[in-house]
Amino acid sequence: MPLSLNDIKGCSIDRQRFTWRDMVQQPISKLDDDAFTRVRIILLNGLEEEALRFSHAYARNNQELRVPLAQLRRIEQHQHTMINWLIGADHSPLETTIAYEQVAIEVTAAVAQREPDPYLAQVYRFGLLEDFDHLYRYSAMLDRLEGKDANNILQCYTDILPGRPTVIEHRAPEDDLRTPFDAATAHPLSKLHALTITAAEQQTHNYYMNIGPLFTDPVARLLYAEIASIEEQHVTQYESLLDPHQSWMEQWLLHELNEVYNYYGAVQQETNPRIKALWERMLDYEMGQLRFVMDLCKRYERRDPAELLPETLPDPIPFASQRDFVRETLLAEVDLRANREEIVPLDQESEASRAYRQHINADGSPSEAVAQGYVYRPGTELSPLNQAA
Repeated sequence: MPLSLNDIKGCSIDRQRFTWRDMVQQPISKLDDDAFTRVRIILLNGLEEEALRFSHAYARNNQELRVPLAQLRRIEQHQHTMINWLIGADHSPLETTIAYEQVAIEVTAAVAQREPDPYLAQVYRFGLLEDFDHLYRYSAMLDRLEGKDANNILQCYTDILPGRPTVIEHRAPEDDLRTPFDAATAHPLSKLHALTITAAEQQTHNYYMNIGPLFTDPVARLLYAEIASIEEQHVTQYESLLDPHQSWMEQWLLHELNEVYNYYGAVQQETNPRIKALWERMLDYEMGQLRFVMDLCKRYERRDPAELLPETLPDPIPFASQRDFVRETLLAEVDLRANREEIVPLDQESEASRAYRQHINADGSPSEAVAQGYVYRPGTELSPLNQAA
């Protein structure tokens, strides 16, 4: 049954409080919990990170709303902490990286199939094949550095195969910009999808930039540098889909709506009862936050939020393996390239991107080096042959 937004209340923000033990709870198990529990954790963590980033930017551009922004931002900081700390220390940084790429693949693939705008759906498929290749490169690194099978994280939901090779993903900045949707006419799903994928990619970029310098292996350091650059390209691509003519208040409303939407989907699909209870609590909090911002919209912009929000939430993003869709997309679109706002055949790629790529790869490509001679074989965890390699 769709969730109606006409009469939502949620928990009042003055009751949305945390203790340190609320924030730092027992983490999930790397092996015993379903991989999609971790997918939901990483995705929702990215949404909270995006909420904080947006709120700080808004506060720097608006004097009169700094107090309510700070009030909600403190709550979001504590939500962000609680969710982020659910990933336990039994995950190595490289294993967490594998999990981040699984999020990018499965969520983007699900979004691409549900996106009502054909152009936006094409953009999601384009980025999907690049994240798919990143998973393959990091899986090779996990095998070589730690002797581990990436499928222990992926749990057979996601294939480990080359996608659009990372070495050719590097593009001139102008070729990463896409045509934004029109907020006045776009389907609500288009707005929610763009915000969700932007948040997920931004979080991935930040994680790689933070974790990459901590490796001692020189190829790992190079690989994280290379793929972090592509993740920045992806953030540029997906955020350019957002309508730049929306007011700050309208963007704030959509951020809050998007959190309600994604927590609602997590509640509907979570299989771990303890984690599901957290999602239910956070959904109650997010509905209270959305109501709070709806009231601010009426007071400060003299606008009815009903004009900006759908009456009911769309059906949630499905958390399930998208293997067949990914394989079909890989076969049909791996050779596509970008030329300004358009996704084009290989022979129509811009000269600017070709020149950019020729220079940045002049000393070699880390993503090619790490996968040289690598063919994924299941069940190689701690095998003698694997360890000798």
